[in-house]
Amino acid sequence: MISRPLVRLMDRYLPDPYIFVLILTVSVAAAAMIVEAQSPLAVVRMWGDGFWSLLQFSMQMLLVLVTGYMMASTPLVRRGLSRLADLATSPGAAILLVSYVSLAASWLNWGFGLVVGALFAKEIARKVRVDYRLLVASAYSGFLIWHGGLAGSIPLAIATDGHTFSGQIGVIGTGQTIFSVFNLAIVLALVVIVPLVNRAMLPPESESVYVDPKLLGEPSPETAAADTPSERMMDSKLLPVLVGLSGLAYLVDYFLRSGTLTLNIVNFLFLMVAIVLHGSARNLLASLAEGVKGGAGIVIQFPFYAGIMAIMVSSGLAATISDALARWPRRRACPSGPSSARASSISSCRLAAGNGRCRRR
Repeated sequence: MISRPLVRLMDRYLPDPYIFVLILTVSVAAAAMIVEAQSPLAVVRMWGDGFWSLLQFSMQMLLVLVTGYMMASTPLVRRGLSRLADLATSPGAAILLVSYVSLAASWLNWGFGLVVGALFAKEIARKVRVDYRLLVASAYSGFLIWHGGLAGSIPLAIATDGHTFSGQIGVIGTGQTIFSVFNLAIVLALVVIVPLVNRAMLPPESESVYVDPKLLGEPSPETAAADTPSERMMDSKLLPVLVGLSGLAYLVDYFLRSGTLTLNIVNFLFLMVAIVLHGSARNLLASLAEGVKGGAGIVIQFPFYAGIMAIMVSSGLAATISDALARWPRRRACPSGPSSARASSISSCRLAAGNGRCRRR
């Protein structure tokens, strides 16, 4: 009952993320002019000068999605998902299972989790009669965990030598972020809580929406006759597998040399595994063509994010916001004790707190 009005609200008022990035651009530009007294021309210059400053990061994010898609669409992964779907014997078990698979896949790579969750939901729906709306929502609920996983963009970016903010914060290894006790505790909590919440939202059969399993069939791949040398090379597995195994050998050597996880290493790993598992160049490129379609949002949005960041940093708006948050009044606890001593301590407390307020425990 709680989720229904929220679903209607999102269906009616939630636009494409591209609209949000335009709203953010205008809002930040207006804030820079009002708060920092910047002229419109100065703000436009800041925006334009910084618009392409995140091209490397944008390409890395696009590759996270594409390599994850290519990995998830390999025949081996598809067969594994089909067999795993056999474990779901009831609607409740189906929701729990797809939630766990989505969480695990998203922790490995958010692009991988995006595709695996959708594919696994379709496999489940072919075998179990379960509310399809909740099944799909559970398949994407694993995204709650992705930034604490192996493809978390910020943790991996700041673990890379020469990253954008290395002059301010240095290089921070994944041992302090992804593999820290604090982060792993949050991940574990989500793994426990998210599937249970999804299961609790399972509607009764009278209110469930089902999908015809026949509509979820996968089209059979078209196989062209290898009549020419070029077509035979496209279908050959020798060269791609040789290159893919060489890439995996490099990764083994890299980690033996105490290499750390970075965005480039994660993308390299998923790409090499996808090359090996797809086998032929034809299969890999067909998967690539499908995966790139999902990256349109990254291509168009990330330059705008870079422009927004440039306005905030260059205008001084980022520093103003940071200073305001740092000076935010804090409530101080009043000491207990004899009345005279307590009154003196309260005065000291108020004096130290500045604009803050002293409260009793």
